[in-house]
Amino acid sequence: MTRRDDSFMSVGIIMLVHTALDRAEQVARHWTAAGCPVVIHVDRKVPRKVFAEFREAISDDPLIHFCRRHGCEWGTWGIVAATQSAAELMLARFPEVRHVYLASGSCLPLRPVQELIDYLAARPRTDFIESATTADVPWTVGGLDEERFTLRFPFSWKKHRYLFDRYVELQRRLRVRRRIPNGIVPHMGSQWWCLTRRTLSAILTDPDRPLYDRYFRRVWIPDESYFQTLARLYSEKIESRSLTLSKFDFQGKPHIFYDDHLQLLRRSDCFVARKIWPRAERLYQAFLGDGAADMKRTEPNPGKVDRIFAKAVERRTRGRPGLYMQSRFPNFGWENGLTSSPYSVFEGFAELFEDFETWLARTTGARVHGHLYAPERVEFAGGETMMNGALCDSAKTRDYNPQAFLTSLIWNTRGERQCFQFGPRDNQKIGPFFARDPNAQISVITGAWAVPLFKSNRNFADLRKLAAKLQKIEADHLDVLRNQWSKARIRIWTMAEFVEAPMEPIQTIIDEIAPASQRRLTEAPKMVNLSGFGQFLQNLKNQGMHPYLMGDFPITHDNPSDRRPVRRPYLVR
Repeated sequence: MTRRDDSFMSVGIIMLVHTALDRAEQVARHWTAAGCPVVIHVDRKVPRKVFAEFREAISDDPLIHFCRRHGCEWGTWGIVAATQSAAELMLARFPEVRHVYLASGSCLPLRPVQELIDYLAARPRTDFIESATTADVPWTVGGLDEERFTLRFPFSWKKHRYLFDRYVELQRRLRVRRRIPNGIVPHMGSQWWCLTRRTLSAILTDPDRPLYDRYFRRVWIPDESYFQTLARLYSEKIESRSLTLSKFDFQGKPHIFYDDHLQLLRRSDCFVARKIWPRAERLYQAFLGDGAADMKRTEPNPGKVDRIFAKAVERRTRGRPGLYMQSRFPNFGWENGLTSSPYSVFEGFAELFEDFETWLARTTGARVHGHLYAPERVEFAGGETMMNGALCDSAKTRDYNPQAFLTSLIWNTRGERQCFQFGPRDNQKIGPFFARDPNAQISVITGAWAVPLFKSNRNFADLRKLAAKLQKIEADHLDVLRNQWSKARIRIWTMAEFVEAPMEPIQTIIDEIAPASQRRLTEAPKMVNLSGFGQFLQNLKNQGMHPYLMGDFPITHDNPSDRRPVRRPYLVR
């Protein structure tokens, strides 16, 4: 490829390299092939032998130079010192350069280099550097915003975390506050900038540079603030943005681009992207080959991919409602929805009505289970032993994590309403979970657990003890449902008030489960025969157990279904 004449050297490239030297060589040659001189800084931690081999391999290119090496560690002054050395060499060796573009060894040009040259030539006095005050930036991660400029940071955050934290704490206690030199206003922004020769020269030759260098040497992460602050003193025009596409996750770590990000990178229309995986062969072939010339000449628009990354960050941090996985198991209270879909919990209905589950399934079209948390086994609908998501009916497996069992059931049956029975005999550990779940619809008839005891033929002394135990369990459960943190839709009736007028509450419940029907019930579930139930409760009282959860249940009671309509008198004329 024929090189451009030196008079057209409008853009110089600074590359900060510390790893993947073979890729750095490939990208550097791509820049120089378009006529852009390159100054490379290689981290001092790279072994001398490796550095010598790298320098020798690239020595045939006269547009590639190496500057003095510095030790570079994240968050420390070394990165700024390396940039200064490379910039000084660039300005001294190549007087034709009008813009200096800072990149890393893992940066990859996404568009033809000539497009970048033309773009900057049309803006000869514009500095492209992200530069905002600490009050205006929301992206700082780590708890230090303004303090990074007012405290001292002599210790490495990565190597000496304990000393770093303790020294920050000590300075806070002593109310240490550094004086910012010459009244400059600290600014922050992306490390990857493109400055005009005029601005960069003014920064490097400023008479007060030793003062600024001494101050920023103890600032935390100075590579994101040194040039961003000083550029405000000398620039004629600042575009507060970077021409390099560089995305960060919610922890402040850079996203790495792989081969499957090819179309995403093309959509960004950016000139350069960071950080590229060294083994992304497809990306290097696509953007360093002739295919890059097919891209449209348009204004860089990282906003196209910002929305995608914003959704990815939200998915990573919040997840999908009701879905839990090993890679994103949230802390308590951080869930993005406890479950994925609405479901209904019925307490006391199966005990009060005959064949209630079959009737409810026929009426609503929902899948109606028995007692999912029964002590013997999981009572799936239709007597099934296995459900969607490989959920088995083993009580032991279910009780290993009751919450995960319910969330898995709701997630794996999305699109189908799930209903199940619950009572004081069941595993109560799940109660607080569905009580604070906005997707739960909980309907409770208190005291209905006594109906199976009334129907049983057990010793009355044993019944009294069991009734006292079940009542205590249900009372505690009701306290959970009435807690201020409960977010479920909860309706509670005493058994006495429910049996007096059952149709209205049943109609309300059905309308919530199957609102599309919007019709009045024509078929009611059949209530069990409660003749003698009032006397049963009185016998419990006589034995010293007070069954108060049933409400004011009369000693003599007739079933509503057994009542014959009273015939009205009429006159014959």
